[in-house]
Amino acid sequence: MTAKVMESFGSKLAEQWVATLLTPAFIFWLGGFLTAIQRLGLNTLVTQYTAYPEPLQIAILVGALCIVAASAFVVQRFDTPIIRFLEGYWHPWLQPVRQVRIAHYHQHKQVLIQQSQTLRTLEARQKARFQALKTIIETQGATSLNSTERDEYRQLNERLLTPTQQETLTRVRLALHNLPANPDLMPTRMGNILRTAERRPLEKYGLDAIICWSRLWLLLPEAAKKDLQDARADLNNAARLWLWSILFLIWAALGAWWAVPLGILSALFSYYTWAIAAATTYGDLIEASFDLHRQLLYQALGWKKPDDPKEERRVGQQLTDYLWRGF
Repeated sequence: MTAKVMESFGSKLAEQWVATLLTPAFIFWLGGFLTAIQRLGLNTLVTQYTAYPEPLQIAILVGALCIVAASAFVVQRFDTPIIRFLEGYWHPWLQPVRQVRIAHYHQHKQVLIQQSQTLRTLEARQKARFQALKTIIETQGATSLNSTERDEYRQLNERLLTPTQQETLTRVRLALHNLPANPDLMPTRMGNILRTAERRPLEKYGLDAIICWSRLWLLLPEAAKKDLQDARADLNNAARLWLWSILFLIWAALGAWWAVPLGILSALFSYYTWAIAAATTYGDLIEASFDLHRQLLYQALGWKKPDDPKEERRVGQQLTDYLWRGF
């Protein structure tokens, strides 16, 4: 009986090791182990470890696993605070930095707006030129145009903007799509992406996402919930990796200089490559949930959803007040 219990425990322990080996917690403690090797020497550590009795060696390994698992569990509790920090909800003593960053995004937004207006003006001018050439062809025939005008007509018929200009316009529109109104600007890119997703249902439907989301969530179809849960888990994992990357810099204080570039590179990767993409996906799904399923909120509360968009915004604001204040 004891052998079977130990065998079962050993198999579960192995499964736990496999699940834990690839986590940031394990990488963090591996960095600590390498720091200890650098300070004390590998031979010293091996000699000291092998001098212990076999049961104590096993206990040390199990204890190491428990430390890794416990630290991973503790850091996981900080997912929401870390995400809010990455969004830009900083402590009051960081307000000067926050204001500087918001001013930067305000200026960046103005530049994007100017670029968008310039390209759209060019697009409208090209469209007017195309219509003028088309009118000449329809009234006087294609022979009335010289070769340069005919080439210009063919080019404008294919596209109003060059591929480079169209790519720039698409990029600018996407950047503006992920920036909220000026009063709602946040000091970080991730904060602006999520703030935009929170504010857009209010702008379109009069529904405050912060107030209405918990109610709408209970009414969503299971498939939509699963997609949202997966997107949020991806965002949590990115934030968790960012925190572990910052914590990894601790080993630099103990003499592991290599921890600095590794920690910084990992933090940059987890934020700019992973967290930004995850926040974009999560924000898009929140907006899509209001676009496609907001009628469930009206039905569950016994309210009639207006068909007119302007009227819906007014009724949506009343619904938000009702959920928030009860009247």
